[in-house]
Amino acid sequence: MENLSLSDYVKEMRKQYNLTQIDLSEKAGVGLRFVRELEQGKQTLRMDKVNQVLNLFGTELAPVPMDRSKYEL
Repeated sequence: MENLSLSDYVKEMRKQYNLTQIDLSEKAGVGLRFVRELEQGKQTLRMDKVNQVLNLFGTELAPVPMDRSKYEL
């Protein structure tokens, strides 16, 4: 899966495992509303809850090195 957004990744993985949004929320221990907001690309979500979902697929959020030349400190 090349360069999918987080929301697209979660949706794709959920479908790959034949899970409904309800199934995913129950298995991850998060609310159905959270899963819906995650898949819709809500800009502000709790990272711990995102990782609860991602852990089901063997992944997690983590810092990644990036090209800092575009940004000033």
